[in-house]
Amino acid sequence: MLYVLKVIYSTFFVPPGIFLVLLLALVIRLYRRQRQSASLLLGFTIFFYLCTIPAVADSVIRSLEARYTPPAAFSGDVIVLLGGGATMDTPNIDGHGHLSGYAANRLLTAAQLYHKYKLPILTTGGKVLETTGTEAEISRTILLGLGVPDDKIIVENQSLNTTQNAEYSKKLLDSQEFSQPVLVTSAFHMPRAVLQFQKTGIKVLPWPTDYQANVHSLISWFDFIPSSGALTNIALSTKEYLGLAAIRWY
Repeated sequence: MLYVLKVIYSTFFVPPGIFLVLLLALVIRLYRRQRQSASLLLGFTIFFYLCTIPAVADSVIRSLEARYTPPAAFSGDVIVLLGGGATMDTPNIDGHGHLSGYAANRLLTAAQLYHKYKLPILTTGGKVLETTGTEAEISRTILLGLGVPDDKIIVENQSLNTTQNAEYSKKLLDSQEFSQPVLVTSAFHMPRAVLQFQKTGIKVLPWPTDYQANVHSLISWFDFIPSSGALTNIALSTKEYLGLAAIRWY
């Protein structure tokens, strides 16, 4: 009964399920009078449905996440932690500002790596919008609360995107003579991040984290129910593939 209620709720009351129901209703309404328009709308509705189900979205984002895995052998002299969004004034235990879910997962992995290998952490990310927090500074505050010493944290708080993450990080890495950076970012973001760092002349050891899909495909009937999370994964994947194309072409 719990799963039945979950399906009904997801399909008929919240986006994107409710949008699909409305689109189908419009297709039915148009069919008798404008069959060509109804057919086009039905095609769009099917495409939209496929973008909203985990069975499809997980496969798409997994195609990015599978390109790198955490290395079996560790070698590095600094951890480079990429930002991924932050709030500005939300109350935190040690101040104000929180990292987004993606950025928080990245930070937890960086903290775990520090406690295991005692390498310094370079936090990256500036104030992307007027309404967002300075990602590197918020990361520093949280890392301090997690037991990472201040003298083991290097802050790069000017970059606004992955390209600038790489460019500004290189200046700090060169100035402090680090030559074996361990790159920590979301698994779906790692292919683009590695390419950006390569363009600046930095060879990194990729350490992907923040996986959005299981490594092995385990599909159940529930993976065919529309979900906002699936639509988000399609959007993330689209952004990454467009970014990869832009790096290769320009």
